[in-house]
Amino acid sequence: MCLAALVAVAACGGGGDGGDDDEGGLEDPGDCVAVDLASSPEKIELMEELADDFNGSDAADLGDDGCAFVRVHRKSSGLAENLLATGWDESVEGPQPVIWSPAASTWGALLNQHTSSEMTDPRARQFMLSPLVIAMPRPMAEALGYPDTPIGFADILALTRDPNGWGGKGHPEWGPFRLGKTNPNFSTSGLSALVAQAYAATGKTSGLSSEDLDNPAVAQFATDVESSVVHYGDTTLTFLNNWYRADVRGNPLQYVSAAAVEEKSVIDYNTGNPDGILDPGEEAREPREPLVAIYPEEGTIYSNHPLFVLDADWVSAEERDAAQLFVDYAFTAENQEKVLRYGFRPGNPEVPVGDPISEENGVNPAVPDTLLEVPQPGVLADLLADWEVQRKSARVLLLVDVSGSMGDPGDASSGETKLDLAKAAAVQALEMFKDDDEVGLWTFSTELGPNGDQDTLEVQAPARVGDVREQLANQIRDLVPVANTPLYEATEEAYQAALDDYDATRINAVVVLSDGQNQDGDGTDDNDQLEQLLTTLQSSSEGQASRPVRVFTIAYGEEAEQPVLRQIADASAAAAYDASDPTTIDRVLDAVISNF
Repeated sequence: MCLAALVAVAACGGGGDGGDDDEGGLEDPGDCVAVDLASSPEKIELMEELADDFNGSDAADLGDDGCAFVRVHRKSSGLAENLLATGWDESVEGPQPVIWSPAASTWGALLNQHTSSEMTDPRARQFMLSPLVIAMPRPMAEALGYPDTPIGFADILALTRDPNGWGGKGHPEWGPFRLGKTNPNFSTSGLSALVAQAYAATGKTSGLSSEDLDNPAVAQFATDVESSVVHYGDTTLTFLNNWYRADVRGNPLQYVSAAAVEEKSVIDYNTGNPDGILDPGEEAREPREPLVAIYPEEGTIYSNHPLFVLDADWVSAEERDAAQLFVDYAFTAENQEKVLRYGFRPGNPEVPVGDPISEENGVNPAVPDTLLEVPQPGVLADLLADWEVQRKSARVLLLVDVSGSMGDPGDASSGETKLDLAKAAAVQALEMFKDDDEVGLWTFSTELGPNGDQDTLEVQAPARVGDVREQLANQIRDLVPVANTPLYEATEEAYQAALDDYDATRINAVVVLSDGQNQDGDGTDDNDQLEQLLTTLQSSSEGQASRPVRVFTIAYGEEAEQPVLRQIADASAAAAYDASDPTTIDRVLDAVISNF
């Protein structure tokens, strides 16, 4: 994870709300004033609909100055904050925005702090709202007294500290309490959960201070809650999709017990659309066990999706005027009613909350009763710095493909090979681990080892990063491409090694980076090997839920088998990442490491 606070997202690169930030091309505004809008991913379809309706309408009329034309592009909140603070490369990231709409105004406050400016207006209106909730499968919530008994972070803490886990609530078959939480350096829900958790520890609802955070009891509260985390990540979609797949198999209560998400995510999940997007031909299927939204009794915080017209040197007065037309348009009653269709609460108080925000979808439109004050930017930075120490430590085995194809060109402009780019990204990613994390390095290809007869090679056994960081970096730099790609056999060997050395006090995981199809040259049927691997991963993740080892995969380069690598990640209740463009590997690897 990044070093001290969100200022270190410069190293992380990843986003905050799920989804990639690829542009897909921006429309030509013609003679109109172009207004580029950077939107967090979870509302991208809504923003595109509003822009399409706005462009060419009377609302876009600038009088003698012509017309406004809004172009929407996707940028996760944490990534956009970093780019705005440290430098936005238009050749890579697309146009610098005139309007920025992160998922929450906290990102604007952090941007102002990091730039010592007022690039965002803290008085910007709330476009739409979604409160942070603790999502739980209904049977688990009912075991805690839902819906009659208030539930909050204190209950999570009690379950975490109880050595009997769910057995203390009459359900030993559910095992220990397991919490899903995203990385607050990347994710809005993760940042909101961190704020809510700190307030719960202090008993306050406003005025959270750095002195509060220094209180040993508050620090211990945070450390104990973090100890129940199964893994972190850059997006809540990992938890929701894994929950949904477990539900399809009839076993949703063995994955995570609860996850900190936005209210909208509960609605999407319960309507059979856990990632919020239905692909062409995809049909929604309601889960067997729905989730319910717990609004923490200590109070919660809204993701309020502001529309910041940036006060930046690249934004002209003409562009600001054009942007303001769109902002005014977005807040009309008609457009605020569209917000509801997407599962958000309108920011315009004159528009009432209605379907799909209803008890039938596992949420309660009548709450939250208690809202928490957003801390001052300096306190947010301290909170994030403390989290770097308090978060659950990890034990990660990096499994890197060194097959011959890794020597193919990766970046035509620089002449670097795919392995060159991967090595540089891996060395950089080591800085994201805290000293107490344990990291090991294996490589895989055929013809490895002293006699050239091994498919995997242990370069570095898992060891405390603070003790081996530079040694591990040098070992990564020394990697060279060899022969074939025994993907399935190597993954199973690494997984079994991680399972054998499982540490219950840590997040245990394997990260597999591969650029090709399974090819080991031993004549074994690939389908049989894959089925054996998937069966091993799935049976272990379900049958040994007390010893979860998750396999996160990176499809590297255009020849990588993305569907297969996704199957491997899904079978172990992890996540798959796409680095089909090798030049993106630094950002992708950072997003992967955000899980730990």
